[in-house]
This record gives sequence, structure tokens and C-alpha cells, in this order.
Amino acid sequence: MSSQASIAGVNVLGKSAEELREFMQALGEPAYRGAQIYHALYAERRFDFAAMTNLPAALRERLSREAAIALPQVVRRYHSADGTVRYVLAIGAGESGSAKAANIETVFMPEENRQTICISTQAGCAVDCRFCLTATLGLVRNLTAGEIVGQVLVALEDNRAALKPQTNIVLMGQGEPLLNYDAVMAALRILLDPNAISISPKHATLSTSGIVPSIERMAREKVRPKLAISLNASSDEQRDKIMPINRKYPLEKLLGACRNYPLRPWEHLTFEYVLLGGFNDSPDDARRVVKLLANLRAKVNLIPWNPGDLPYEKPDAKRVAEFRAILADKDLPAFVRDSRGQDVMAACGQLALAESAAAL
Repeated sequence: MSSQASIAGVNVLGKSAEELREFMQALGEPAYRGAQIYHALYAERRFDFAAMTNLPAALRERLSREAAIALPQVVRRYHSADGTVRYVLAIGAGESGSAKAANIETVFMPEENRQTICISTQAGCAVDCRFCLTATLGLVRNLTAGEIVGQVLVALEDNRAALKPQTNIVLMGQGEPLLNYDAVMAALRILLDPNAISISPKHATLSTSGIVPSIERMAREKVRPKLAISLNASSDEQRDKIMPINRKYPLEKLLGACRNYPLRPWEHLTFEYVLLGGFNDSPDDARRVVKLLANLRAKVNLIPWNPGDLPYEKPDAKRVAEFRAILADKDLPAFVRDSRGQDVMAACGQLALAESAAAL
């Protein structure tokens, strides 16, 4: 694919239809040319202006000189035995040169009737959850809307020949999405637009550690994904130890925001609970989780901790089953999510730009 990333000029990737209309007008072109670029770039996935045959030849040539489609560049692919692909992608310094060049990670997970793409919203992460390897990177910088959208486009294009009818996206890669709010929402408006990348809001999930003001802000968005809360503990004391963000937004505030969150008729809140062996996986923990989530339209994804160079243990399978059963017995839907791509460090909490033998 052609990214034209080396061409100086305005990067159109990540721009909305309105921004592209304004860009065309600034060039002295009819505004509707912006809508044509929007459709060619996002709906048709044409990453070279020369291939945008809905535009006049003279305009295509001018755009090739004066603008760019700066897609993230594939540095390396890691292929898991289960079909998962972990991409290490290079992102540039941006139009102004003020942002740092960096590497980020995106994960593509093929399934029988769909594919799920796990995307990053920051390079690194500042939230510092103790059980997550991404935290060891620290925060390098926020991603732009174009860099967020670009991850989805790269993964779809790289797997074009084998795509299934449905695409899911999960904002669960590197970074805390709600600490990069404006860029994330700008990207989501493109990703969820039926006239652009056309992913259904039912198939898009944003996972947060619990940034309460941004949860309240997202509740007012006309276009938004499903919301997933990274809970991971059954008490404030426990959560403080593994998620420092809890000291700023403790469970009472977080769950209050969740109770006020306006769910759509088809929607549940998702609570993710990483089970750390011997720390938060006891029957008492499960019973406390039931009380915490009472009176919420919610489901719980139980995620056995994925191995990494951190002082935690994978929970015993019997403890996991018992934990799930306690939640289910109290009519709290609970599902065990064994993460894919563990052999290439592509699973939840493993994205730390690690080297792996399965690179191509």
C-alpha cells in the first residue's frame, strides 16, 4: 500500500468530512470534493491520491504534491499460533514536527464470522496499572485521530483477502483512551460513520481505567462506542494497590458515574476483571463484586492474568470457575475471556513492544 508518509504537507488522514470540505475550499476547489476524498479514503480504503478516480486528474496531481495520507507504517508482524497478528507500527512526528516519533501496537484477531481489531490510543500509558506491561513504557505521547483511525485501516488492508463481514474494534491497546478524549472521539466519529469505515456502535468498545469526568462527558456524545470499565478489584483498598488512578476516582465516584450513564436499549456496561492469582480471585472477592455492581445493567468479563515480567500469578482454573459461578448465581452475567495471542505478547496487558520469535 502507498502511504505517501514522506510527502510534506497537510495529512488528510483523520480529518472529518467537514474538515476535508474546508480544506478543499482553502485550495479553491468546490467543497464537495472533500466529501469525495472522505469516501475514497475511508469507505474505499484508497491510500494514494492517484487512485482516487472520483477526483479530476489535475486535483489528484496537486494533492500528491501538497498533501499526504500518512498511515502508520508496519515495522513488524508477530503471528500467533491461534491466528492473531500483533503489529508493531511506526508513527511519525506529525505535521508540525512537535510530536515524538514512536512505535505503537495494534492486534488483529480473526474469527469464524468476524475480525476484531484492538487499537492503541496513546504511545505507552500514564495510568500505571501494576499488572499491565504497557505501564512499564510510561507515556510517550497521545495519538492523533489519524493515527488511531490509521491502525484500523492498516489492519483491514493487510488482511483484505480474508476479511469477514463483521469488524469489531476495541480501544484496549496501549494507553488510556479517556486521557486522549478529543482525538479518540474524532477518530470514533470516522470509524462509526456509515459513510466512512462503517463499524456499528454495537461492535465498538472503549475500555477505561475509570476517568470519571470523561465518562460523564462521553455519556453526552451522540456517536459513541460501548463502555467497558476496567474494575479488577472488589474494594478500594485492593484497587489502590494495583490501579493508582483509584485514589483520584475511587469506586464510589466511578460506580456513581456508571449508574448515571445512559445506556441504549441494546446496551450493557461491561466490567473487566483481571484475575490475579491469590490477590483478587477469592469467593469473597466475587461476592463483593456482586454487591458493587448491584442495580447496574452490566456484565463481567473475567480475564485470567496473562503472563509477563511482573510479580503476579495466573489464577487456578478452579478458582476462576468458582468466581464466575458466584456472579452467575446472583444473576450477574459473567464470561471467562482467555486472551488470544499470548505466545506473541499480543494479549491483554502484554503490549509493551516486546520482541518475539514469531515475527514476519
